[in-house]
Amino acid sequence: MQGNITPKWSEKTLIAYCITIVFLYYDCNLMTGFHHGSGVLHHHIYREGFMTETVQKAVVTGASTGIGAVYARKLAERGYDVIAVARNAERLEANASRISQDTGRKVEVVVADLSRSDEVIKLAERITDDPTIAFLVNNAGLSLQGGVLQSGLDEAAAMIAVNITAPTLLSVAAAKAFSKRGRGGVVNISSVTAFAPEMFDGAYSGTKSHLINLTLSLAGKTKDAGVRFQAVLPGPTDTEMWGRSGVPESVVPRSMIMSPEDLVTAALVGFDKGEVLTLPTVADEESWKAYENARQSLWGSLAAGQPAPRYRQTAATT
Repeated sequence: MQGNITPKWSEKTLIAYCITIVFLYYDCNLMTGFHHGSGVLHHHIYREGFMTETVQKAVVTGASTGIGAVYARKLAERGYDVIAVARNAERLEANASRISQDTGRKVEVVVADLSRSDEVIKLAERITDDPTIAFLVNNAGLSLQGGVLQSGLDEAAAMIAVNITAPTLLSVAAAKAFSKRGRGGVVNISSVTAFAPEMFDGAYSGTKSHLINLTLSLAGKTKDAGVRFQAVLPGPTDTEMWGRSGVPESVVPRSMIMSPEDLVTAALVGFDKGEVLTLPTVADEESWKAYENARQSLWGSLAAGQPAPRYRQTAATT
C-alpha cells in the first residue's frame, strides 16, 4: 500500500500561497465596502496580479458649519477622503483645512448652491461618475423665518429646492451608483418636526417628512445590493438654523438643545447598528416601535373597492 505523500513546496511558493489566502479572506469580508459597521473605508482592486487599495470618498452637503461640519470631520476620522459641499466658500475652506490638518485625510471643497438645479445635477453626476465615492450625507437645508405664511413664494421655492429636490436627486444618483458598485451608504438629515406638523411650520416639516419616505423606500430597494440608507431625525440642535428660528428658551430650554457633536455621534452609532431611522432624542425605543407598528397596521386597509362605512351616508345638514 502506498503511504501518504506530503508535497514539498518551496519557501517562496508557501509564502505566496499564504498571502493569497489572507487577501482572499479580507476581500470577501470587505466586498460590501463596510468594515464591520464602521463605514466604507477602502476598496480593493486587482491589477496585473497585485491588489491595490483605494481610499473611499464621502460627500457631505452643508459641510461648512454645524451638523455637516461634524459629519465631515467624523467621516474623515473613519478614513474617508471628504468632498465638502456648501455655499459659503470662506467657512468651507476653513473647515476643510482644519479637518485635513487634524485627520490627515484629503478634503476637497465644492462651492455649490443646492437651490440651483444645474449645480445639483453637476454634483449628482460626480457621484455617478466617481467610483471612489461610497458615502453621501444630505445635510444641507433651509428653514423659513416665521413660517410659510410669513415668507415669500420665492423663499418657499428655495426651501423646497434645497430640502426636497436636491437630496432626492442626490439620493437617487447615489442609490443607482452604489448599487452597481455593490457598496455604499447614504444619510439623509430629516427632523423630529416631521412627526408634529401641528406644532411647527407644515411646509418645513413636510420637507423633512419627505426625506423619511424617500429613505424608507430606497433602503428597501437597495439593501440586497450592499447599500445602506439612514434617515436621522434631530430634535432641537445647537446650529445656526436653530439660532435663526428665534424660539425662546421659555419654550425650549437650553438643556433640551443637543450639540451637533452629540447628534452626529449618536447618528453614527445608529448607522453602525443598521438602523434605517434614527431618533437620537427618543429614549423610549418601545414608543417608536409602537408608532411604526401602528403605521404599518394600516397597510391592509389602504386599498378597497368601496368607501369605508362612515363615508357611505350623507352628513346631516342643519
